[in-house]
Amino acid sequence: MPKSRIRKKADYTPPPAKQTTAIKLTNRAWVAPVMLALFLIGLAWIVVFYVTDGSLPIDALGNWNIVVGFGFIAAGFGVSTQWK
Repeated sequence: MPKSRIRKKADYTPPPAKQTTAIKLTNRAWVAPVMLALFLIGLAWIVVFYVTDGSLPIDALGNWNIVVGFGFIAAGFGVSTQWK
């Protein structure tokens, strides 16, 4: 019986490399300025409240002005979670 031919397998060549492009999902340059602005607004709100003996920034709120100031500061911390 005749011997079968041996087929030579082609050498493996990897597929051509695709050019990978870096995808920038979002531009987060706004985070630091907004965060610092919220911190400073909150701090200024509280300082103005204490310096004016409660007549400013909003007289009708009374001691709730402190909560508003801390709300701005808390919002600054919330924005800081977006910083990379």
